[in-house]
Amino acid sequence: MKRMTFACDDSNGLDASISGHFGRCHYYTTVDTDANAIKDLNVIQNPYYDNHVSGQAPQFIKELKSDVIIAGGMGPKAIDLLNSYGIEVCTGVAGSVRDVLDAYLRGQVAGTVPCAHDHKDSCGGSGH
Repeated sequence: MKRMTFACDDSNGLDASISGHFGRCHYYTTVDTDANAIKDLNVIQNPYYDNHVSGQAPQFIKELKSDVIIAGGMGPKAIDLLNSYGIEVCTGVAGSVRDVLDAYLRGQVAGTVPCAHDHKDSCGGSGH
């Protein structure tokens, strides 16, 4: 069994859109998979969305007992923290949870691209 957590912009489960930023997403969707089949799915509101503080989101993902976190973008500090917890980090993706999950299970989603923190309204740019 593997628990995958997706940073999402909305609460639409498998049809939710992957968020462009891990810590500033509105929701996290967890999907438990076993032998490439979905065993459980939960949508959790990001408890830190309105009060984003560095380090909180990685700790929250650890508390969810996630094996993998998938997001459109993520800062290098969060990547390092999650890796130190033994959580696989995959970034640089877009689309629905369903499409990204299917791609991951086919081995087509892997690796991290750290966010440069230079864009408005996300991870440290002028809108933060």
